[in-house]
Amino acid sequence: MKKKWFMLLAGLLVVLALSACGTKSQEDVVKDLNNKLEDIKGYKAEAKMTLQMGTDPQTYDIEVWHKEPDFYRVNLKNAQKEQSQMILRNDDGVFVLTPALNKSFRFQSDWPQNSSQAYLYESLVKDIMEDKEAKFSATKDHYVFETKTRYQNNQMLPVQEIKLKKSDLSPVSVKVMDPDKNALVTVEFSNVKFNASFDKKDFDMQKNMTGAQLEVPVMAEVEDQEFAVKYPQMDMADVKLVDEQEVQTEDGKRVVLTYDGEKSFTLVQEKAAVMPTSSVVASVKGEPVDLGFTIGALSDNTISWTYQGVDYMIASNDLSPEEMSEIARTVQGEMVK
Repeated sequence: MKKKWFMLLAGLLVVLALSACGTKSQEDVVKDLNNKLEDIKGYKAEAKMTLQMGTDPQTYDIEVWHKEPDFYRVNLKNAQKEQSQMILRNDDGVFVLTPALNKSFRFQSDWPQNSSQAYLYESLVKDIMEDKEAKFSATKDHYVFETKTRYQNNQMLPVQEIKLKKSDLSPVSVKVMDPDKNALVTVEFSNVKFNASFDKKDFDMQKNMTGAQLEVPVMAEVEDQEFAVKYPQMDMADVKLVDEQEVQTEDGKRVVLTYDGEKSFTLVQEKAAVMPTSSVVASVKGEPVDLGFTIGALSDNTISWTYQGVDYMIASNDLSPEEMSEIARTVQGEMVK
């Protein structure tokens, strides 16, 4: 009897030992991620991003190209609304393209190193490596990290859950959450190809503008369209809409909404103009900021963006840059006054 118990115990110890050998610690996985970044020379990724802001969820398709060390191409599309934008980084700077309006802006920016980017692999790995208090767990097929984000003034989106495949450490999903752990931004990766090959012209601004316009034609008809006024949909305590002015311009109308209270701001909306084909690239002060449905330009006191043929700008001396971004993200839904 004792012999049977001894053999059973020995067998259990062997199983436990073999199981332990196959389990990696958090430190092991972080080290593997660091080695992975050093080994890969670039990648292509496809993902779907969903924003739970405003009244209805908004879903967008994202295509990411990255070539070491600093070349990026991020294509953001909403097929249903024919909205398309692209952010490029090459030797000439950081560009934001809006093909349907033939618009291109250049930023002198450190993007994407200066903030978390939920759809960029190296940004996710950096978030994991820099958060010494990150939580870690493992399932049969995945490693899961819960980390702090690196957004400016990240009180509104302070934490994220990053899920990686065990087999090759590729990203599976990212959930960016508010302080109550509600996922406001979700990115689900469908295809990731490491060490993809690129030509330097793949990141050329004019080549990408031309290629994008073949998919989303220039909106010449925007010249004749009126636009419906949009209102922020987030709950802003002690802030109220106190004035709405409509001003006639050469191109139609400009609407100015004034919000007063502890965090006062002004929201300006007017029809966007299609730029002539021969127009030069405009330089913009500030940083490109991902609003989910579009890419805007963020400075200390203003944020501006273009969406569905309308130019928007929020200006405030009371709001932080992140607060302006959060309000901007909610302007894209249905009209609420």
